[in-house]
Amino acid sequence: MFILSRLDSVPPESFQNQIRELVIHNVGELSSVAIRAENPLYPLYQYGVGMEVHQYLQAMGGTGGLAVQLTLALNADAPDQLLGFALALPAQDTPQACTLAFLAVLPSHRRQGIARALLGDLQARYKSVELNAFAHQVPWFESMAMQVVAASGPQVLMSSTGQASGALIGRVDIAPIYQAPEVLQIHTYLLNQHGEEAMLDAEQQRDEWLDRLAEQAKQCLQVRKSVH
Repeated sequence: MFILSRLDSVPPESFQNQIRELVIHNVGELSSVAIRAENPLYPLYQYGVGMEVHQYLQAMGGTGGLAVQLTLALNADAPDQLLGFALALPAQDTPQACTLAFLAVLPSHRRQGIARALLGDLQARYKSVELNAFAHQVPWFESMAMQVVAASGPQVLMSSTGQASGALIGRVDIAPIYQAPEVLQIHTYLLNQHGEEAMLDAEQQRDEWLDRLAEQAKQCLQVRKSVH
């Protein structure tokens, strides 16, 4: 059993650590580039996406001018144990709209209704919920009454209303994260470990994978349009 807990301020360190662990171990699903574990660049994105989520959590303290809402799914028998989380960004100009930025559940606790409860909680509070999903994730979100709106690079834009809200959403600027000294250190370490040729090949693999995902997103949109 699990319980949901909504936070409106920076979560305690113990929960921040558990969220970070969950992000790091599931970065392939949470990263917008869907980096694969076998790609040598994987550790780079583990740090990058982990840091992105960390900045959103810190923004809950009222700094940075970002609106962030966090809902935790906790073990009902041990409420200090995180089972999953949803991180949403409320629109700055439309009270009824938000974007789901991150949704993750521990692999050991999937298929127990946790993700459904986390998304359902958002849908109950906001008329318009938007998110980006990879094509293979679309059927699950459709089962949660989310509708395909458009192809968005390697992902598909989905909305609870069936159309884009056009709402103003404040987001963390990820460019500085990937230019940070820590990321450059990781890149240098990977370069020394794998060699320059392997790293160039890893970037090519990533880009080809993104192209394939973008094609899948377009096909997904075409199929949905032809059905309707």
